[in-house]
Amino acid sequence: MEIYKDISSPATKEFENLLNSQLSKTKIEEGKIIDGIVTKITDKFVFLFVEGLKSEPVLDINEIKSINLIDKIKEGSKISVLLEKIEDKNGDVIVSAIKAQKIKGWYKLEKAYEANESILGKIISKCKGGVIVEHIDTGSLMFCPGSQISDKPLKDISHLMNEPQKFALIKLDRIRGNACVSRRQIVTSNKKEDKAKIIEKYKVGDVIKDAVVKGYSSFGCFFDVNSGELDVLVHLQEISYSRVNHPDEIFNIGEKHDLLVISVDKEKLQVGCSIKQLSPDPFNHISNYELNKPYKVKVVKITDYGCFCELEPGLSTLLHSSELSWVKKNVSAKKLFKVGDEIDCIITEINKEKRRVAISHRLTKENPYKVLEKKYPVGSEIEGTITSINEYAIYLRIDGFEIDGFLHSNDLSYTGKPEEKLKNYMKGDKLKVKILEIKKDDQKVRVGLKQTQPNPFDWFSNKNVNDAVTVKVISSDNKGLVVKPEGCELEFLIKKSQIAINAADARPSRFVGGERIDAAISELALNNRKASLSIKLLEELQNKEAVSKFSSPLSGKNLPFSTLSDKLEDKNKKKTEE
Repeated sequence: MEIYKDISSPATKEFENLLNSQLSKTKIEEGKIIDGIVTKITDKFVFLFVEGLKSEPVLDINEIKSINLIDKIKEGSKISVLLEKIEDKNGDVIVSAIKAQKIKGWYKLEKAYEANESILGKIISKCKGGVIVEHIDTGSLMFCPGSQISDKPLKDISHLMNEPQKFALIKLDRIRGNACVSRRQIVTSNKKEDKAKIIEKYKVGDVIKDAVVKGYSSFGCFFDVNSGELDVLVHLQEISYSRVNHPDEIFNIGEKHDLLVISVDKEKLQVGCSIKQLSPDPFNHISNYELNKPYKVKVVKITDYGCFCELEPGLSTLLHSSELSWVKKNVSAKKLFKVGDEIDCIITEINKEKRRVAISHRLTKENPYKVLEKKYPVGSEIEGTITSINEYAIYLRIDGFEIDGFLHSNDLSYTGKPEEKLKNYMKGDKLKVKILEIKKDDQKVRVGLKQTQPNPFDWFSNKNVNDAVTVKVISSDNKGLVVKPEGCELEFLIKKSQIAINAADARPSRFVGGERIDAAISELALNNRKASLSIKLLEELQNKEAVSKFSSPLSGKNLPFSTLSDKLEDKNKKKTEE
């Protein structure tokens, strides 16, 4: 210890300088990344030497394996570790190679994020909402949302798994240590570079040959140019000179059409095209066509509500399903025509302001309802076959016509309940009916079956109100009596209030059925086929007749004591005479 006797001696100063220089080289501080030298490798541990530490740090061999460094280290090589604790309660130094690698990786990610640079990574697994991406340089794990994997939906991403590829850093959370990346941005930016070069090839006025219909939208139609080289939009207003509600009215997926370039936007990388401008406006010579004249048209598109036809190339018009046939309702154009057919139509409307032409196919044929009216006017009897039956009517296909007549259940029979009568008929039955009404404009025909049969109501043709008729009681209930006049097929209800004058006798239960009784006609309307019967009325009429025949105008004439007063008067006269 002689060196310390003289502090100002050269030896003491030299020792002080050496000590200070040694301590300044290695700054030991918890939470910092330091380099350690591998001194020994065993089956379980890796021993390190770090200058300035009291003891050797020890790493678990599995930690080295997890970061894929086991094949790279050997005795004497350097390895970066995070100094977590200089001395724990046992006096050991605690270090971590994994945490050091993550921190270094985070530094690199921050640098790339600030410089807006892409990083190299690979998708290693799927997770909820996206995939996990491993940073190839540092092994840091990052999250890529499913919407950021590609610029178009992918059902299968197996071809992207474990493949080194570029990703863009879109979000970094320094507090939580989370990173979010996007592959979509890289793909889109690459496509933009390629698309910009492609856009430069097109100029306004160029004609694109054989572009393929790729898809529709409410505002236009998309076309594929040169097998995926470019997608272009033809706006709805540039499809046709005629009015178009939706592109699917004109185009089918996969069709090929020539396009005229009308705009090029190099900033938005868009090319606008037109189809209608490839041909002159057909409405400039619409005066060549006249209303109510027949023309040949070509079917170019078939829809659920009709078909689109061309009077000439570029001049299209809608043939609505309601104008296809006189007799068929909601007929499908697919069953009548196919694309390319030439059919006869009559122009029914020309609207230059709205640029609309309406045509009709059925007007080229004679209205079958007019033919029916000429051949079988109202009142004629015809035959037909039942085509359908519902809960209140029958539809009858008239022989020789494609017209269905409407036969209401009330017109089936004069007697019985209409609902019960319907059950007597089946689809395919042949019936002879009478035409009751023909509406040509509404395309309706009403027929009747009972009108071809004798009218049982004619039994009342020689009857009048207050006439007495003999009826047979069919049944009785709380409402009254159901009776049938003798010689008539109709049944009538005599209400309870019309059974008798005396309320005590107006009991339907007095009748059990089968009785023959007399009743009077209380109401009769031959035109409306309406009649009512009343027993009470008959009693009233009979009483009135009896009073008129057997009664005197003097009051009390028919009383049993009327003769007694006469005898008393005679007796009084005799007494006065005596």
